[in-house]
Amino acid sequence: MILAAQPDVEVVGEAATGQRAVELARRLRPDVCLFDIRMPGVDGIEATRLLAGPGVADPMAVVVITTFDLDEYVYAALRAGARGFLLKDCGPALLTQAVHAAAAGDALIAPQVTTRLLRAFADAGPATPPRQPVDRLTDREEQVLGAVARGRTNTEISAELHITLSTVKTHVASLMAKLGARNRVEVAMWAYETDRLRGG
Repeated sequence: MILAAQPDVEVVGEAATGQRAVELARRLRPDVCLFDIRMPGVDGIEATRLLAGPGVADPMAVVVITTFDLDEYVYAALRAGARGFLLKDCGPALLTQAVHAAAAGDALIAPQVTTRLLRAFADAGPATPPRQPVDRLTDREEQVLGAVARGRTNTEISAELHITLSTVKTHVASLMAKLGARNRVEVAMWAYETDRLRGG
């Protein structure tokens, strides 16, 4: 109801179970899928993996929403390919913002979990050694990487680094290519896994 009330958002399908949600998404190809962590049958993590996970040829944009502020849920959702993660008390504005961000190829994670989550898993160390970039990152790419990892939008990065929006997009695309990342969330996770943000 919140999304349907937005003038620039159209709800094209609803499902009562995870399996039905996956079937509908594959048939309707919406710009964004919004999944609950706890759905009957196929849960939100598995549904995300089926539609946006590694190996999916044409991944969809998924935002996961839950009442449970548990790091393992957030991490599992992001690893499964989610572009956003929100808590159900986030409010209409943040929910709408997350849908727009996912549709635009960006990522939005509930602010209260972002830094805590990424730092916690960086401190624990990745399950496997972080992948190395195919080519060395330039100094400017390192700056953009840090900004992405701190949750900055392209517009904010543009203002912060005094470069054009199209230049930011070029650097983000280059980072994703060099790191083999599918989205900004994976770029941010790589920054934390490789200890890029120590000391602020």
